[in-house]
Amino acid sequence: MGKLRFFFWMPLLAIFFAVPAWGSGTERVVPILLYHRFGPMVRDAMTVRTVVFEAQVEYLKSHGYQIVPLKEVVAYIRGVGPPPPPHSVVITADDGHQSVYTDMFPLVQRYHIPVTLFIYPSAISRASYALTWDELRIMHDSGLVDIQSHTYWHPNFKIEKKRLAPQAYEKFVAMQLEKSRAKLDQELGIQVDMLAWPFGIYNEDLIKSAAAAGYIAAFTMVRAPAGPSDKVMALPRYLVTDQDTGKTLGRLLTTDSR
Repeated sequence: MGKLRFFFWMPLLAIFFAVPAWGSGTERVVPILLYHRFGPMVRDAMTVRTVVFEAQVEYLKSHGYQIVPLKEVVAYIRGVGPPPPPHSVVITADDGHQSVYTDMFPLVQRYHIPVTLFIYPSAISRASYALTWDELRIMHDSGLVDIQSHTYWHPNFKIEKKRLAPQAYEKFVAMQLEKSRAKLDQELGIQVDMLAWPFGIYNEDLIKSAAAAGYIAAFTMVRAPAGPSDKVMALPRYLVTDQDTGKTLGRLLTTDSR
């Protein structure tokens, strides 16, 4: 009788003590959208008109997409968090241009959507085109804006590797990766652990350096959705242009060009 009771309870105990198998089953991939600048008109290939950005957000919401925090997607890809909801999408913006505060942020607040900014601190409160530290604080304090690293001054690592001696180049890379994290922490009191590669340039040595500097994930400019089969230190993102509206945006979100 004791053995019968034991075998009866075994399946129930297995269910009770089961650990969620987040990495098993069908892999979920998520489009990560990449923006740079906003404004009333298109001044270059990296500018998206503010009205177009709002239309893109409206398209996402009206077509059943859920805009989720980048950190949640990274946790899933790393195997330490649950899958994001179906039809998830992430919004990021690189560089820290002033229009992120004047044009993008009001819409972030209006639609109450999470975004991640990748910042190179050397320009903040110094370059005329860039955000100020006070503006970054306001956005961060809203609870909607996560701030991460884009190195210290956005170098082209290919050019620097040709220009510098090997030892000097290693020191340069370490400075770019470590000083950015330290400055953002000093000014904003945040723990930075994600990196956007400047110009999308990376290699295995740079990945090792980034991991040694404390980064757990990094992002490129490859036009593909991100998922667990991707390298966590080279996750793809879609560069969004002013032409990506309506059905064109829809095709972009469903394209896997890897």
